Amino acid sequence: MLGWRVDFRTDPGRGPRPGAAAMNAPLPSHVLPEALRRTASPALLERLKARFGERCSTALAVRQQHGRDESPLDAPPPDAVVWCESNEDVADAVRLAADEAVPVIPFGVGSSLEGHLLAVQGGISLDLSRMNRVLAVQPEDLTVTVQAGVTRKQLNDEIRHTGLFFPIDPGADASLGGMSATRASGTNAVRYGTMRENVLGLTVVTASGEVLHTGTRARKSSAGYDLTRLMVGSEGTLGVITEVTLRLYPQPEAVSAATCSFPSIDAAVRTTIEVIQLGVPIARCELLDANAVRAVNRHDRLALKEAPMLLMEFHGSPAGVAEQAATVQAVAAEHGGEGFEWATTTEERTRLWTARHHAYFSALQSRPGCRCVTTDTCVPISRLAQCIDESVAEVEAAGLPYFIVGHVGDGNFHLGYLIDPAIPAEREQAEALNQRLVERAIRLDGTCTGEHGIGLHKMDFLVTEAGAGAVALMRSVKQALDPKNIMNPGKIFTL
Repeated sequence: MLGWRVDFRTDPGRGPRPGAAAMNAPLPSHVLPEALRRTASPALLERLKARFGERCSTALAVRQQHGRDESPLDAPPPDAVVWCESNEDVADAVRLAADEAVPVIPFGVGSSLEGHLLAVQGGISLDLSRMNRVLAVQPEDLTVTVQAGVTRKQLNDEIRHTGLFFPIDPGADASLGGMSATRASGTNAVRYGTMRENVLGLTVVTASGEVLHTGTRARKSSAGYDLTRLMVGSEGTLGVITEVTLRLYPQPEAVSAATCSFPSIDAAVRTTIEVIQLGVPIARCELLDANAVRAVNRHDRLALKEAPMLLMEFHGSPAGVAEQAATVQAVAAEHGGEGFEWATTTEERTRLWTARHHAYFSALQSRPGCRCVTTDTCVPISRLAQCIDESVAEVEAAGLPYFIVGHVGDGNFHLGYLIDPAIPAEREQAEALNQRLVERAIRLDGTCTGEHGIGLHKMDFLVTEAGAGAVALMRSVKQALDPKNIMNPGKIFTL
């Protein structure tokens, strides 16, 4: 079991979380006791207010809002919130905090799932949501540069007229700075890759308050260490990402979505494996088990067959899309797939994908008052069926309510355990199942997190996956770039 306990207490500043039951529980052990927290002094708060005016707040409700993400984890709120509007704002805030070795925690929209935003050692929350300008679009090069607070939907709305789009879709309308920091991916990753493949360059404020630029708009480079890839996925522990240069893609000439039901999860997964191994350039391939389909039917008033289902999307020319779809339909039929239904209009596709993105919250509503412990394993596609089958057998034997959604086209799936926060035994059971699932994924040459990041929840799993020596090397990098340990400390690993 992990070395901390989740605090499911309600938050008086924002009200109870949806479906959460009030409960007093100890703080996670990664949260430092008050005496060891690096609290901002009154003098530092005054300096911040003098620099930022009304854009610096110490109001309890504001601090609590910025001290919680979508994870089931809780911690005391940050000491202050500063809204930044420029690189200079971020640099000045970091310098002021560094003077007292006070932590700095970047904040985008608060949609992360692993406790990335929690002020576990105290500190200042830097809200980058006002850094929301698209700075430059280069359609001839298929690139764009944005401030970190631009969200993925905003970007696509603003570049729609160019005939280009940005494909990475983690579900939530997350900020592109946050998506870079967590190395996010989502439903389109099977065709377009993750943030790792689609970030060309960054502007980053370092722990000393220096503004650095990494990468270029060129498609490749052999110039020195790859600082862009070092920062992508660093979860704010090495610097604050303030600008991002991204790859764009032509909007496909034709788009078609389809659903297909299967007699079992295994049949759906084996269909996916064969489709990928055949080289079909499918754009999206999502799995929903019967529990997830049942939940989205109720939440979004759909009438999908309540059986394991693949939700797929095809991009290309009309002929190419038709060929892809015919191939997939034939493969699905060999595995018992039936009810192949098409959604060719934008409205039909949007309704299906909206329901898919609602699956997490739909599942929460299926058990009133519950919370969800989510998994994020990813394995080689050839091992996916084994990993899911064994994991389902375990949770079925345990009798804990659950649901499965997954980006199975790239071997990534999420098993959500629905627990009653008032019953500690259920939480412990979910964490035990999660630990066995992670151990299984690693044994199958996979990872503990395909897209959510380490944050707080997966710190112990990182050691299991990477090894003590590799984590020690990561610590050395952190200590070299952030000697005062002010950049989102207590995440990924502890110093």
